[in-house]
Amino acid sequence: MSLKRRQFLLFLGAAAGTTAVGTLAQPLVRAAKGSNINSANVLNATTLPASVPAKNATLAATDAMAFEPLKGPMPYEAVKISAEQQPTDYAQYTIQDDIVLPEGFTYDVIAAWGDPVGDSRFGYNNDYLSFVPTGPDEGYLTVNFEYVSTKTWEQTFPTVIGKPLPSAAVLKALEATENKVDAFLLADDDPLKAQIEEISKEALIDQGLGVIFVQRGADGQWARAENVSDRRITGISGLEDGRYLKSTGPATAVFTKTIVNGYSDGLGDKIVGTFGNCAGGTTPWGTVLSAEENFQDQVPEAVHRDGSAFSPSAKEFDQGFDGQGNVLGLAGNKYGWIVEVDPSNPQDYGTKHTWLGRYRHEAVGVRAEAGQQLAFYSGCDRRGGHLYKFVSTGTVNDPTDKTNSALLVDGMLYAAKFEADGTGQWLPLNPDTPVNPVLPSTVAGGMVPLPQRPEGGFAKVTDDAVASSFKAKFATLGDLYDGSAVEKQGAILIDAHYAANAAGATMTARPEDTDVAKDGTLFIAFTSGTPGGDGGPDSSIFVGPNGEDEYEAGWIMKLSETDNDPAALTFDWAMVANGGEPSDGGLGFANPDNLEFDAQGNLWVVTDMSTSSHNKAVPKRLDDAGQALGGKDLLGLYGNNSLWQIVLNGDNAGEAKMFAYGPMECELTGPFFTADGSTLFIAAQHPGETNGIRQAMATDIREFSLQTTAGQTFIQTRQVPLGSNWPEKSETSVPKPSVVAIRRIAGGSIS
Repeated sequence: MSLKRRQFLLFLGAAAGTTAVGTLAQPLVRAAKGSNINSANVLNATTLPASVPAKNATLAATDAMAFEPLKGPMPYEAVKISAEQQPTDYAQYTIQDDIVLPEGFTYDVIAAWGDPVGDSRFGYNNDYLSFVPTGPDEGYLTVNFEYVSTKTWEQTFPTVIGKPLPSAAVLKALEATENKVDAFLLADDDPLKAQIEEISKEALIDQGLGVIFVQRGADGQWARAENVSDRRITGISGLEDGRYLKSTGPATAVFTKTIVNGYSDGLGDKIVGTFGNCAGGTTPWGTVLSAEENFQDQVPEAVHRDGSAFSPSAKEFDQGFDGQGNVLGLAGNKYGWIVEVDPSNPQDYGTKHTWLGRYRHEAVGVRAEAGQQLAFYSGCDRRGGHLYKFVSTGTVNDPTDKTNSALLVDGMLYAAKFEADGTGQWLPLNPDTPVNPVLPSTVAGGMVPLPQRPEGGFAKVTDDAVASSFKAKFATLGDLYDGSAVEKQGAILIDAHYAANAAGATMTARPEDTDVAKDGTLFIAFTSGTPGGDGGPDSSIFVGPNGEDEYEAGWIMKLSETDNDPAALTFDWAMVANGGEPSDGGLGFANPDNLEFDAQGNLWVVTDMSTSSHNKAVPKRLDDAGQALGGKDLLGLYGNNSLWQIVLNGDNAGEAKMFAYGPMECELTGPFFTADGSTLFIAAQHPGETNGIRQAMATDIREFSLQTTAGQTFIQTRQVPLGSNWPEKSETSVPKPSVVAIRRIAGGSIS
């Protein structure tokens, strides 16, 4: 057993050879105690409605079978090749433009960009997936559509959608205006405004959510089946069709104000569309939660001190086709929320629950236990973003009762404050909370964004003295915002990230997925510890396996509430896994993102390395000045984005195994298991994002300076396809974001 695995088991509170998953709720310092948790009371694929055996006897096999881990481009411990043999066995490697799986597995393409859905189409860049079964071999599959990858989307749009975009004319016009334009202020009869509006509408149609119905045949294959529930909720729902999204909670008091400091769209509590839909969650009562993440790419993020939006002019339309809300006059304060949808209700086009806060939501982890308050967890996926928890005022009676959605209408939003000793507390984001920002010197990159007063928006503070004077000037969060009591609360929720900064919540390392284990333990993927323009993580909390600052490869954390109470205001935390090279204490992957538990309690992880780093050559490990490369400079070593299983129980606890890697230049997203564990739904987002259509099966040859698991350096020659033809995989075929169902060819459980 390696030292790394011993450390892993220690963090889990388990000895080698024991079942670790049963101890996951034990905190680092204080022992958990209290409620008896029923597995039906927490978010897990095994607890969704109608989790009944499959009709097909082969598919219903219950024998848990191990899979042979993939031999990825980098040596790691679960592939049983000795360190001495690795330089020979890994000297050559060929990347494939496909979802590559272990022997004995296959996948069915369920839906791809452009396929008909209701009166619209299947969108672009699929992310979170939710399968809510209606029977043993059928159910609703709800799919997020996050954004459009401008270059490849624009290149392939005419082929897939069957009509041209006026992009050439728009891009030529933008050359005269520094590659951006305020289309909101263009005259209505200006041809450029009409062209920008056409592009923006098409791009927003390809975002949002989709509900489709899927069935499994007697041969085990999954396919769509037309259903009255099939529908799209797009980035322009309501704009022309009257299918507005609804809103609840204190921010509606801001939306409905007639006199505001900034901009209002005049629609009151009605909302046009949803976009930036990244990860999400599924409730035990069968509704789906969709997280609006990078909304700031399309509308202004900053708001005035009364919570009203900045003018659409503050986010202009540009040559990258960002600023899609500009020409349509969308109000920025209405985006960045969690959207709840009931896939079984064809008339439900979504509700934005504002008590859950407005920020760059990545996912939702749900705890819904009988007799307890409801708890939702979500991270703000930005450098320096926070971890949040919403706690309902009311309590859950039956976790499967759809009336639980009403619990989201009233409660409190909290932001996490981590302490270096493994403890932490939840800070309420309400008007009475004291202003107490962290000092810029304590975070990587040395910058903390704080609300800017009186003009609104935010300022990037780099001086500890300025942060201290801010605290001296404003006593509570209520001093930073205007309006009645409910309007101030609404403004705080609208400005949640900057209000949390003002309250002193811990700046973290891009918190992405938040998922709750059967025993109530929260797992969080922190994708990257490198600082950037939005901020950076707390330097005392986010430290690499060897004490590194600004650790790029990421972590997975477990968080245990005091007394295992969903409404607790204190918690314990510990890092249980590190991204990075095995020789340096990592598990063999970088930038963990979406998380999912299988029926055996093992944790599945997909990675989110930026497309520009995929297979980027690393011919040597020293720069021109002789300094060792690190961080983003080494991401090319890991190849394509991939899917891993981390074993959390039994003799192999702590072992990480690659199960799949994705097509070229893509990100695998949204893993979701069926209740019987025989199918894993997953999406491949933005194949061919950098190089577009792979032409004539073009391939590049690159060199990589790898390390064995023992730390010996050697050179690998790697063949790398240029662009993608997935999922059709024929020469010059168009790359299309798609959703697939992975299964064993012979049937039975995946893990």
